[in-house]
Amino acid sequence: MTEQHDRAGSAERAGAPGTGAPGATPDTRVVTVDVDRTDPRYRAWLKEAVRKVQADANRSADTHLLRFPLPEAWGVDLYLKDESTHPTGSLKHRLARSLFLYGLCNGWIRPGKPVIEASSGSTAVSEAYFAKLIGVPFIAVMPRTTSHEKCRLIEFHGGRCHFVDDSRTLYAESARLAAESGGHYMDQFTYAERATDWRGNNNIAESMFQQLRSERHPEPAWIVATAGTGGTSATIARYVHYMQYDTLICVPDPENSCFFDGWTRGDATASADRGSRIEGIGRPRMEPSFVPGAVDRMMKVPDAASVAAVRTLERVIGRKAGGSTGTGLWSALRIVAEMVADGRQGSVVTLLCDPGDRYLDKYYSDTWLAGQGLDIDPYTITLDRFLETGVWPA
Repeated sequence: MTEQHDRAGSAERAGAPGTGAPGATPDTRVVTVDVDRTDPRYRAWLKEAVRKVQADANRSADTHLLRFPLPEAWGVDLYLKDESTHPTGSLKHRLARSLFLYGLCNGWIRPGKPVIEASSGSTAVSEAYFAKLIGVPFIAVMPRTTSHEKCRLIEFHGGRCHFVDDSRTLYAESARLAAESGGHYMDQFTYAERATDWRGNNNIAESMFQQLRSERHPEPAWIVATAGTGGTSATIARYVHYMQYDTLICVPDPENSCFFDGWTRGDATASADRGSRIEGIGRPRMEPSFVPGAVDRMMKVPDAASVAAVRTLERVIGRKAGGSTGTGLWSALRIVAEMVADGRQGSVVTLLCDPGDRYLDKYYSDTWLAGQGLDIDPYTITLDRFLETGVWPA
C-alpha cells in the first residue's frame, strides 16, 4: 500500500472563531488542505528501477550500419541499420527502454504490478526483458498467429503470452487486463512517438548520421523506415527536420494495413479489416504514434515482395531477417533504381529490424507461402535483374 498522510486545517472546530456562534469574530485565518502521499519505499524502488534501465543502455554498444553491396559505378550506396544486434534482438529494444523509462518516470509502473502490452511479438520480447530487469510481471497480448519463436523468447524473459483471435481486439483486451490486475497498459501505439527524445540523446536517427560521417555520401538522400507504431519513422523524420537536413523519409506499408490509405487520403479514421502478415508492421487502425505530416513518401508493398526481398538479402549478405526488413529493403532498392536511372548519386538507409530465425516457420517456409497463396518468384526475378543490370523492370 502507498503510505499516505492527509493533513487538513479547518476553521470548523468547537469553540473556535468562525463557528457561527452569536457575537463570534469572523475567522480570517488562511486554511490549507494538504494531502501528502510521500512513499519513501516506492521512491527508493523507482530510483533503482530507473538506474537499472539506464545501465542497460550503457552496456549496449551502438548497432552496426551494414553496407548492401552495389556496383561502385552506380554512385549510390545502400545501408542497413542492423537493429538485430540489440540484447533482445530487434529494433524494439530501443522502444521498450524508452517506454519503460517513460512509464517509470510518470509513476505509472509500480512495484509488484504487471505491465501489459499489445504487441505482435518483438516489442513484447523486449518489454519482457525490461520487466524482468526491474522485477515486475509482464503480460503480452498478441495475435494467436504470432511466431512460436517470439512466444518462446517472451516466456524465456519471464513474460506470459495472452492470445486473441482477432488482432483488432488487442487494445481493448490489454486495457481490460490492466484494469483487472491494477497494472499498467504500456500502449506502445500511443506512446512510442513521445517516449523517445527525437532531438537526439543517442536515438536511432542521431546514430545513423554519426555512423555516416566518414562515408562518401554522409547525408542520405532517403531514409526508409517501416511503421508498426509509427514511432521510429516519427523519431527519424523529426530529427532530420530539427537538424535541417535535406534527407527525405519514405514509409513502406504492407498489405492489410491502413497507414498508406490513411496517409494518401488524409483520413485519420482509415482502417483495415484484418491483421498484417508481416509481423511487427502494418496496423488495422491509424495509430496515435504514426505522424503522417512528417512523412514525405509512402509505398504499398505486396507481402510476396517483402518475402522475396529478405530471401535476396540472405543470398547477398548471408543474413536472415524478418519480413519487415524485406518491406523496407524492397522500397529502398526501388529508390536506388530511380536514382541510378536519373544519374543521381547519394546514399539510402533502411533498417534490418530483427533476425530471421524468429520466422523460419513463416517467411523462410515454402509450405507457409503456399498456404498463404503467396508467389514470390516474379518479385525475386525483379530483384535479381535489377542487381545484375541496374534497371528496375517496368
